[in-house]
Amino acid sequence: MVVRKKVVKVCRECHRVVEGESCVVCGTMNLSEDWAGYVVIIDPEHSDIAKKMNITLPGRYALKVR
Repeated sequence: MVVRKKVVKVCRECHRVVEGESCVVCGTMNLSEDWAGYVVIIDPEHSDIAKKMNITLPGRYALKVR
């Protein structure tokens, strides 16, 4: 039995973790598989991390994208 690991992509523009072939936040197809760090933003209005990363929508984001 061959188990294939799901490839997770991240938007290079807004750092959003993406499941398809384009970003649901900014619409770009500029995605990367080379990223590090993972943060889940639940309440961007009250999150210091979200403010620092300019995130306005809740979701999963990468801290560093190459």
